[in-house]
Amino acid sequence: MMAKRKMSLNELSDKVGLTLSNLSILKTGKAKAIRFSTLEAICQALDCQPGDILEFLED
Repeated sequence: MMAKRKMSLNELSDKVGLTLSNLSILKTGKAKAIRFSTLEAICQALDCQPGDILEFLED
């Protein structure tokens, strides 16, 4: 979604209010959890739905 919106990680970080390191962890799929408020802020910044940026993978 970031590429579709032509938005850099730095720009998303500024809009969402998260550190680059935390966004990087989310982007690489290494996060164990995400707060709904964070998900909401990212979706608002990228003008998308949670399903556009999340993927379910079985262990």
